Amino acid sequence: MNVDQFLQCETPDEWLQAAIDNLDILLIDHANCEKKAASTALNLMFRYDDKPELMMRLSKLAREELRHYEQVMSLIKQREVQFRHISSANYAAKMRAGLSTYEPARLVDLLIVCAIVEARSCERFQRLVTVMDEELASFYTSLLKSEARHFKMYLGFAETISSTDIGERVEFFLAKDKQLIQAPSAEFRFHSGPLKAGH
Repeated sequence: MNVDQFLQCETPDEWLQAAIDNLDILLIDHANCEKKAASTALNLMFRYDDKPELMMRLSKLAREELRHYEQVMSLIKQREVQFRHISSANYAAKMRAGLSTYEPARLVDLLIVCAIVEARSCERFQRLVTVMDEELASFYTSLLKSEARHFKMYLGFAETISSTDIGERVEFFLAKDKQLIQAPSAEFRFHSGPLKAGH
């Protein structure tokens, strides 16, 4: 299954226009997202250290995410973008709001959410390739395979660890993703919805 078949909606065109208009914020928040993705993988490694196969895959994933972080930071420096603190989008927090409170259902939900976040990132890179300058389009194209691989890894582990079919939980979190991606946002971020009128 590819990302487009998996997700319930595509990134709105209005978000793409906001990305063009807010290129500095796009790059800064993208760097933050890569750092957080590495942190998420490491946190899962520490919390679920009774699953050696999962830990090994997460270790490799964390290294890849940190490499992406370094690449984005290099682009920021090269383009003389003033790196500054910006607030996070509420996308990840709202995606996690529906997590189960008991194990192993909580881990399965976490893996599903991580899969959806990776899938959405991959889909956004695909859309950005069509509107960015040649250098950024080439960079985002280079990230597509790894993001798609991360999405499949997380989803595969969710299926393996769960003792029941995960389809219903996947649909639950995909619906949350669709709502968040389509809902107007007051601030532009990598995982925000389209900007509200007047912003």
